Amino acid sequence: MKFILIYDGSFEGLLSAVFYFYEHKLDDASIVKKENSQPSFLYIDKEIITDYGKAKRVWKGLSKKVSVRGREKIYKAFLSEIPTIENAILHFIKRTFSSEVSIENDYSDPIILEIDKVSKKVDREKHRMDAFVRFRLTNDGIYFATIEPDFNVLPLNMEHFKKRYADQKWLIYDLKRKYGIFYNLQKAALIELEISAEVNSTTRALTYFTVDEMHFQKLWGIYFKNSNIPTRKNMRLHIKHIPKRYWKYLPEKKF
Repeated sequence: MKFILIYDGSFEGLLSAVFYFYEHKLDDASIVKKENSQPSFLYIDKEIITDYGKAKRVWKGLSKKVSVRGREKIYKAFLSEIPTIENAILHFIKRTFSSEVSIENDYSDPIILEIDKVSKKVDREKHRMDAFVRFRLTNDGIYFATIEPDFNVLPLNMEHFKKRYADQKWLIYDLKRKYGIFYNLQKAALIELEISAEVNSTTRALTYFTVDEMHFQKLWGIYFKNSNIPTRKNMRLHIKHIPKRYWKYLPEKKF
C-alpha cells in the first residue's frame, strides 16, 4: 500500500517526512504539502509532525554524502514550490543513501537533472530580487519593500540585504506568501504578518511613507524619463535585462 506523507510546508517538515519514510521502512510513498493534499481511499494518508531533531539528523546524514553545492540544490529546489518537487527531492535522497558514490551530478537520471534545472531557476530569481528590490522610507523610519517572486526566494535574499544595508532598519515583504524579513540593525529574522497590497497604491502612499520619500520617488521617475534618449531606445534589449514582470518594483516605471 502506498503512503501519502502530508507535511506542513516547511523545509524541516519535509525532512521530517523523509525521516518517517526511513524510520518505518516504507517501500512506496509520496510527500505532499498539507495545502495540496486530497483525501483518497487508494492510499494511506499520514500527517507528519515537524520534528526539528529528526530533520537535523536527515540533513546531517546528507552532509556526509552530498557536497555543500548539492545540499544547496535540494534547498533551492524546495523553494521552487513546484507541487511535485518533494518527490523529486525524496528520489534524490533515496539514491544518495543507497549509492556508494555521489549521484548529485548524475544527469542521466531525469529527476536529478530536474532538480539541477529547478535550482538554477530559483537562483536566477534570487539574484533578480537582489537587483530589483526598491526600498521606501515609512513614517515609522523603516525602509520597506514588497516583492512577489515566482519562487519563494526571500530566505535566500537575507544575507545579501543584511550586508548591503547594515546601517538601517528594513523590511522586505512577500505579498504572495504573507511573510517577510525584518532587520533591526542587529539581526535579520523571518516574520509572519498581514500587509495589504494597497500599501503600493499611489493614492494611499502618504498613509505609509514620508512626504520626502514620495518627492524623491517622483523626482527619480522624472529624471529617468528625461535622461532617456529616444533614438537609442532598444526595448527588446531592455526587456531582456529587466523583464516586465519586475517593473512593478521600480519607481522609475511608475512615472
